Amino acid sequence: MIVNQESRLALRMAVEELMADYAAVIDDDRLEAWPGLFTEDCLYKVMPRENADRGLPLATIFCDSRAMLVDRVVSLRQANIFPVHHYRHILGPVGIKSTSPAGIVAETNYLVLRTRGDGETAVYNAGKYIDLIVEAEGRLKFREKTVLCDTSRVDTLLVRPL
Repeated sequence: MIVNQESRLALRMAVEELMADYAAVIDDDRLEAWPGLFTEDCLYKVMPRENADRGLPLATIFCDSRAMLVDRVVSLRQANIFPVHHYRHILGPVGIKSTSPAGIVAETNYLVLRTRGDGETAVYNAGKYIDLIVEAEGRLKFREKTVLCDTSRVDTLLVRPL
């Protein structure tokens, strides 16, 4: 358990760095690096808030291993056809909810903007990340990442990670 203020600050900075790396690999179209931010036995799911509020487990995207994340990127690069878009994440402050031997539970609000090829920018998705973060392979990684979407309508395919 974290005892002093210096340790809390160091933990917060490390989690914020992981979150910044997460947003950067997506926004900079370095998606092949995205799975490396997760543990091998990870869980990544994108859920509408209304499902979570009702206790319904249905997720729009559900991946239960790093291999599934890799497959998602390969599919995006090779099988999907969609107009070019650019994405930009705006992240709120990281809230460290708890720490335990099982990991760090953190929540972060997010906003994703999408800019189309014609230069039009619009809100693509908004919500919050609920993360279980652990130390693995010498650094912090996501063991679980739940993307809880406030946005219930997506006007294009949800092909990129949020």
